[in-house]
Amino acid sequence: MAFLALFLAYPLFYNVWTSLHDVELGSLLGGPERFNGLANYRAVVSDPGFWHSVRLSLLFTLASLVLQFTLGFALALLFARPFPLNGLLRSLLLMAWLLPPVVSGTLFRWLLDAESGAYNALLEAVGLGGLTHDWLTDPSTSLAGVVLANVWVGVPFNMLLLLVGLHTIDPELHEAAAIDGANARQRFLRITLPLMRPVSLTVLLLGLIYTFKVFDIVFVMTGGGPVDATRLLSLYVYEVFFTFFRFGRGAAAGLLLLVVPLLTGVFYVRRLRREEAEGGVA
Repeated sequence: MAFLALFLAYPLFYNVWTSLHDVELGSLLGGPERFNGLANYRAVVSDPGFWHSVRLSLLFTLASLVLQFTLGFALALLFARPFPLNGLLRSLLLMAWLLPPVVSGTLFRWLLDAESGAYNALLEAVGLGGLTHDWLTDPSTSLAGVVLANVWVGVPFNMLLLLVGLHTIDPELHEAAAIDGANARQRFLRITLPLMRPVSLTVLLLGLIYTFKVFDIVFVMTGGGPVDATRLLSLYVYEVFFTFFRFGRGAAAGLLLLVVPLLTGVFYVRRLRREEAEGGVA
């Protein structure tokens, strides 16, 4: 309780208090902190840049979740079957998740660099030099670049949880279905997918909570540019805080950033409790 009070409750309540006051750089240096009610929230929601960042965050989150889950499920199905070097390859894939996000962002910034990037060099080496592009400096492709980096980081996490779920399915169910004449596609649609639904929902909810507030990878790769093409909501909050030093408005924007992960977390916890209650009744 002391740990939660010191590192969670106090910062959260202080952030709420700051969001209700006109706190700027001068206030932190001893100036007055005037109470202004919901003025900071009204200023944030009336800012077109805020809604631009919300749209980008939703698009970034949706694209990342779809790709991470699809690729993670495919890899989980692959590694669920024994084959040579299974454990080694699975361990190597987990390295992408274990690396610090700043390292992953720096790696992809180098890979997608317009002049010395490995991706453009590979295209030229295979005779596709006409497809080379300024991936991170072009507003039309920069968001796709940061999505790619985030997917690379998130796929191993999805694969690991989904693989655990696949191992909980009784193999005799597939064997019985095969004896009854069901092909691989039918067994996947009628057995694997329905039984994986609870695990899949958990993976998607956890991915949503993490992805919606991603900051470090995008900040390292593009800094929110070019022309605000990758300025997600987390980068908008950072900019209000540390570029314009509008701490009250930044605190309000930060609390609004917590809305989606908080609602998702509440739904996730209620779902777990409902499953535990159903399991206890059974």
